Amino acid sequence: MSSVPGGFDHLMSLAMTTEEREAFLAGVHVGVLSVAGGDGRAPLSLPIWYLYEPGGEIRFITGEHSSKARLLQAAGRASLCVQTEDPPYRYVTVEGSLVAVEQPVDPTIRRTVARRYLGVEGGDAWAAAMDGSGSVFVRLRPERWLSADFSKEYS
Repeated sequence: MSSVPGGFDHLMSLAMTTEEREAFLAGVHVGVLSVAGGDGRAPLSLPIWYLYEPGGEIRFITGEHSSKARLLQAAGRASLCVQTEDPPYRYVTVEGSLVAVEQPVDPTIRRTVARRYLGVEGGDAWAAAMDGSGSVFVRLRPERWLSADFSKEYS
């Protein structure tokens, strides 16, 4: 008899260790943030740039009047999924609660996020263009994790 509903015991062996999943999440990936849609609607899922250091919070910037910001504050929690695009596939999904929504966004943080995804020159240009744009800095505390590393199938 299977210990995992549906007979997917092999998926348990694909789970990343705490260290593996935190290192993967700390890598440069575009994440997909999902938050409850409100009024019985489906969840809102949008790509985001984010910051994460092992053991810390997930941090990102969004428009202060965006649907994302409004729904995050109403729900008080969200999930983030990051993945590789090429085989062997790997992914980490983390669910967490809202710690803070801060404004104004510190220009150093905005530049750090932009440089992570665009490099120094592109990041500095993007950060300068977005300065004063009415953004908020969001912090989520990771609480529940799901992960898989399909390269473990071949180990």
